[in-house]
Amino acid sequence: MDALTGWRGRGVRVLDRAPGRAAAALVAGALPALAFPAPSLWWFAYVCLVPLLLLVRSAGTGRGAARDAWLGGTGYMIAVHHWLMPSLHVFIVVLAALLGLLWAPWGVLAHRLLRGPLSGRAAVAAVVVVPCGWLMIELVRSWEALGGPWGLLGASQWQVGPALRLASVGGVWLVSLLVVAVNTAVTVLLVHTAARAVAAVSLLAGALAVGAVWVWSPQPERTGTVGVAVVQPGIVAGPGSVQRRFARGEELTRSLAGEGVDLVVWGESSVGVDPVRRPDVAARLAALSRAVGAGLLVNVDARQTDAAGRTGIFKSAVLVGPRGLTGDRYDKMRLVPFGEYIPARAALGWATSMGRAAGEDRLRGTGPVTMRVPGADGLRIGPLVCFESAFPDMSRRLVRDGAGLLVAQSSTSSFQHGWAPAQHASLAALRAAESGRPMVHATLTGVSAVYGPGGEPAGPRLGTEAGGTAVYGVPLARGTTLYVRFGDWALYGALGVLAVFCAAEGVRAARARRRTRPVETATASR
Repeated sequence: MDALTGWRGRGVRVLDRAPGRAAAALVAGALPALAFPAPSLWWFAYVCLVPLLLLVRSAGTGRGAARDAWLGGTGYMIAVHHWLMPSLHVFIVVLAALLGLLWAPWGVLAHRLLRGPLSGRAAVAAVVVVPCGWLMIELVRSWEALGGPWGLLGASQWQVGPALRLASVGGVWLVSLLVVAVNTAVTVLLVHTAARAVAAVSLLAGALAVGAVWVWSPQPERTGTVGVAVVQPGIVAGPGSVQRRFARGEELTRSLAGEGVDLVVWGESSVGVDPVRRPDVAARLAALSRAVGAGLLVNVDARQTDAAGRTGIFKSAVLVGPRGLTGDRYDKMRLVPFGEYIPARAALGWATSMGRAAGEDRLRGTGPVTMRVPGADGLRIGPLVCFESAFPDMSRRLVRDGAGLLVAQSSTSSFQHGWAPAQHASLAALRAAESGRPMVHATLTGVSAVYGPGGEPAGPRLGTEAGGTAVYGVPLARGTTLYVRFGDWALYGALGVLAVFCAAEGVRAARARRRTRPVETATASR
């Protein structure tokens, strides 16, 4: 027993030292990555933050808690973006450390609410306020220039039916709130004996709330099906790869003749020239549409001129019908930092020498577009390009504009052997559940997948090892979800909770100062 006690004491002393504590914080922050694809340990999300919360709570000061949370945030960002290392190299550590600073205020907040003995009221405050603070981290880092909403904690629940139903009410933000609230309640259960009953009641209340959403939340009405085919050429590398990939896409598309599809979707950058400037390419695409008897949605990555007269490299979703280009074109609006443009290129242009950063900035589109598919009974699609499927507001806007089917065209061939393809495809399930509309996620090299209006799989996926086509009977729906109707109310609610908490803390501090002032005056007079 003495030996065990001594071992524990040495362990605590090692952990309290800066290197040991820093390493523990980095590892604790990285743990949530296991809940995302490829591991997809979705259940782990509900306890994955407990080690970091325990570490932050045990810090001796608020400054120490901020440092622990910063390192935890750094570990989180590296873990959920580790597949970028071949492109960014050591620069990913710098970016992760900078973004990790967003966790520092949250660390101070969690330390304030979880340290010391907790009353029942304090435990309830912790379970409510700590998740709201986490949501502010997700909100700020979701800004496109800071990397966008990749790896939001709620996105780890993409295959859990009750969580998807929750997303239809408050988006992925509401799912993140639930996940962090459960982690906080579990932390209270572990370390605060007096508040365990309150923590247990909080968990039960959360389960009942999710059950109520599952039973009573309005869901869009199913209205039929549409035939959609995804064309995935697979890995095509080496000299002339753009032309050979196009030819492979033609071959696969022709094989769909007689399948009765209404829309054929190619992946991102599937066409390497502007079909407006190349009538021969436009004619080949129109011939494919006639052969299959369906509209063809391709993606052009080339120098083009937009409606405003700007000339440059755009990534564009282009719809083709049996008679040729329909005139419907959507230019990608939200570009991948460093991958498609260099933020503040004059200052950060050196990043191009360290990895696969963009040598020339792509130009942005000016607004969302919905397209009417030729011969598909008035079906309107809402196209997104790659990274844009991570943004909840974009799919919501397209549905409000009348899109009955969401389509994301993607290419993750640079990260073929990592976690990125599966994680990217999983986002389509969330967007479908949020919007109440089916979503197609089509890539050049996998993972391609289709989800129904509730986020449920509409058929088997095409993995990264596959090259070929897949035909889906995609269920359509009408009506709106609460998320489409009311938008990001969960974010606004979290902001309100934090505002009330900060006001209450200010009042408490003012009262404490007033109580100590008479004592200080009396001491001075003596």
